[in-house]
Amino acid sequence: MFITYLALFVIVPFVELYILIELGKSIGVLPTLGIVVITGIAGAALAKQQGLGVWHRIQTELSYGHMPGDVLFDGVLVLIGSVLLLTPGILTDITGFILLIPPGRFMVKKYVKAWASKKIQSGQMTYYTHTGFDEY
Repeated sequence: MFITYLALFVIVPFVELYILIELGKSIGVLPTLGIVVITGIAGAALAKQQGLGVWHRIQTELSYGHMPGDVLFDGVLVLIGSVLLLTPGILTDITGFILLIPPGRFMVKKYVKAWASKKIQSGQMTYYTHTGFDEY
């Protein structure tokens, strides 16, 4: 698993740099910088809007006495999307925007839930629940 993460953190920046260089060659340096800056500004605005929306949904769920599990998952995805948008690059920006828009989050949640369910059923992943009652 460590090797996978290491490869991810080494390969992704090189791919991003390559794409930015090729884009700069293709459309010019200033338009490329403009794209990076505009996606950063638009991403920050969208992250703030979606983050506040998720925060209000969490508060609403808690005020009704419900555990906001699905909404918390949305919050994690919004956070990851926001961090990806802070990273300059085309692939990370696209991934960040996908995680920030609700239909994109829905698709990612659906995939992650199916993946986790398959892992749990095969015994490769376990989970524990806590009911709040201690056993004596």
